[in-house]
Amino acid sequence: MIRSVIRRRQRISFIILLIVCALWLVPLVWGFATSLKMPNDISLNPTRLIPEKITFMHYEKLFSRPDTPVMRWMLNSFIIATSHTLLYLIVASAAAYAFSILKFKFRDQIFWLVLGTTMIPTVINLVPLITMMIDFGWFGTWLALIIPGLGGVFGLFLLRQFFLGIPHELIESARIDGLGNFGIFMRIVLPLSKSAFMVTALFSFMGNWNDYLWPLIIFSGTDANLWTLPVGLSKISGTYNYDYGLTMAAALLAIIPVIVVYALLQDKIIEGVARTGIK
Repeated sequence: MIRSVIRRRQRISFIILLIVCALWLVPLVWGFATSLKMPNDISLNPTRLIPEKITFMHYEKLFSRPDTPVMRWMLNSFIIATSHTLLYLIVASAAAYAFSILKFKFRDQIFWLVLGTTMIPTVINLVPLITMMIDFGWFGTWLALIIPGLGGVFGLFLLRQFFLGIPHELIESARIDGLGNFGIFMRIVLPLSKSAFMVTALFSFMGNWNDYLWPLIIFSGTDANLWTLPVGLSKISGTYNYDYGLTMAAALLAIIPVIVVYALLQDKIIEGVARTGIK
């Protein structure tokens, strides 16, 4: 009786997950199909998932136009997102170590105050940030996309929760052996937190890679060779407003790196998310 109930629940869960996956995949499949259709086929049969005639003309057009340096935009986005992610891991892990391992007055209160800043809408900070970038001389440069986001709280919270699960006895034994905070972090905390670091790195990379509004503001009126991929794709959509095949080809190109990274790190990401809340 119990086994039949468990099996029934598993079947129901499988059906629900299958429906969710289908809803998630349909837009991707439709976008991919649209990118392979002839322009007439897109106009006459926009909802058809199987193209009447497969063509790669939109991808050829995307890479051949001199005013749409897509590979340059991809390289820019990769350099910016990677640099931001590496620096963010350093900043977030140091702050998470302080809020989880170190003991100082008002530690928890300060942490919850920092966490409360996530309730402030991002749009409110745009004007002060733009003013700061102009004063620093960073407006129109990559530094404006790499540095300001290092104060993100999500990665700090994720790493702190993971660090709290590290046995306190390990930390104390390391202190007795003469290790300082840097030695404890490098030899104890870091090796035990690789999965959490991968999860944080993925979210940081994805957030920076997909960011559109802030790069659009920073790169307004600048050379197109400095743009990131989302900014460049928005210009393609604006310039070739009726070329839906070209727009879909560009959009699919933008998500490929994130999908590849997630596919390679899937096991570690799931492990890190699962273990973050375990103490």
